[in-house]
Amino acid sequence: MMYTIDSTIVNVALPHIQGSLQATQDQAGWIVTSYIVISAIATPLGGWLGTRFGLRRILSIAIAGFTASSMLCGLATSLDEMIAFRAIQGAFGASLVPLSQVALLQNFPRTQHAKVMALWGMGVMVGPVIGPTLGGWLTDSWSWRWAFYINAPVGIIAWISMMAAIPKSEADGTRPFDGTGFALLSLAVGLFQLMIDRGETKDWFESTEIIVEAFCAVTFFYMYIVHSFTSRHPFVDIHLFKDRNFSVSLVVMFAIGLTMISTSVLMPGFLQQLQGLTPTQAGILMAARGAAAIVAMVIGARLQSTIGPRATTAIGIIISALSLVMMGRFSVDTPQFMIVITGIIQGTGTPLAFMPLSLLAFATLTDRMRTEAGAILTLVRNIGASIGVSATIALLTRSAQINQSYLSEHFTAYSTHRWMLSGVMPGPNTGTALLVGELGRQSLGIAYANDFFILAICTFLPLPLMAFLKRSQTSPTAEKPATSATTTR
Repeated sequence: MMYTIDSTIVNVALPHIQGSLQATQDQAGWIVTSYIVISAIATPLGGWLGTRFGLRRILSIAIAGFTASSMLCGLATSLDEMIAFRAIQGAFGASLVPLSQVALLQNFPRTQHAKVMALWGMGVMVGPVIGPTLGGWLTDSWSWRWAFYINAPVGIIAWISMMAAIPKSEADGTRPFDGTGFALLSLAVGLFQLMIDRGETKDWFESTEIIVEAFCAVTFFYMYIVHSFTSRHPFVDIHLFKDRNFSVSLVVMFAIGLTMISTSVLMPGFLQQLQGLTPTQAGILMAARGAAAIVAMVIGARLQSTIGPRATTAIGIIISALSLVMMGRFSVDTPQFMIVITGIIQGTGTPLAFMPLSLLAFATLTDRMRTEAGAILTLVRNIGASIGVSATIALLTRSAQINQSYLSEHFTAYSTHRWMLSGVMPGPNTGTALLVGELGRQSLGIAYANDFFILAICTFLPLPLMAFLKRSQTSPTAEKPATSATTTR
């Protein structure tokens, strides 16, 4: 939860950080970019480190490093320091989500996986929802620095608790490090994330920088694929992708990442720009989604034992898609109670899809493969989220421009009848300015609705893949008792 909150909490405080550190908007953007890019590069590395040195050791280092770098970010006095500390924070934080999931799967028997994943999933699902609200409150009430200081007590408690609760795990000292594979994958992922993050500000493929980044990312990824099939010990075990459950789950998890975070980014803008709410008021309305997610986690754990994880995931996907269809009918005059209702519906659907899918991805993998699989699953979800956020914002901007151009055609100087009905005469007067402003507001409202409809379609698309998922574990390590499942082999 500490990591997922931090991925969104800084976005709210960014204007204050920009002013405090005397940075331009483009320079301040690197505070977010450095965190995202380094985190993406370090995520697959966390899987190898967990296998090579043991989950407990790597998790303890990651928590300590993330907490310390958070404090350094709060103490930063220049832009260079902030960017460097955010990069370090992203490097240490990348392992927290995937390795914490694997640690739970390794230390609990299969019969309790649904319950513990429900608790674990609360942090992953609720963090991005409450991050903007918490960041806005801390920034307004105290200072932007408290958006980083808040991690200190949580990190200390998490480190002490983990060291006391998680047993030592065996390290696989025979696993060599594929430096070439790591370098190629890091370059591919890093450049891709850089392209996605900076694409909107650089006008996408109208920019030479974006074209170069896209070309290099594709080239390095192709080289990595070739290297993986020709190397005796590739950086990521290619046998993972031969597992049907894991490969299908990657596709579905990509879609969930694409829609889950995108909605969290779009809704604050919709509520503040079109409904005139303050950040705090918008956060309160969106809190219903987080509360529903917590309840849905508990319900989902029981539902899995009744109808199975495949059916539960399918139900979650359908509910999430239907909530986005409802959002696609939003307008500038949508009442607040409808916004709360759709938030509750989406908050219920997304965890029902996310939680059992996390279990299905590992269902047919051996214990030895789980650590790397957890890192790859998290990486794919984060890439889906990055693409979703960038694509929806780009579509929002272009759709608003197109809609405004279309609506403006109906209010030319010769559209006398329409001007008379509006009670305004065209010209340099207040009435014309208000009408033009309302056209822009309505255009943006239509653009938001278009984005929500597109996200609904993307959510529905992976639904047929549920038929290809196996229901239960087939590996011989499936039903080991809890006492023997405490080591990574």
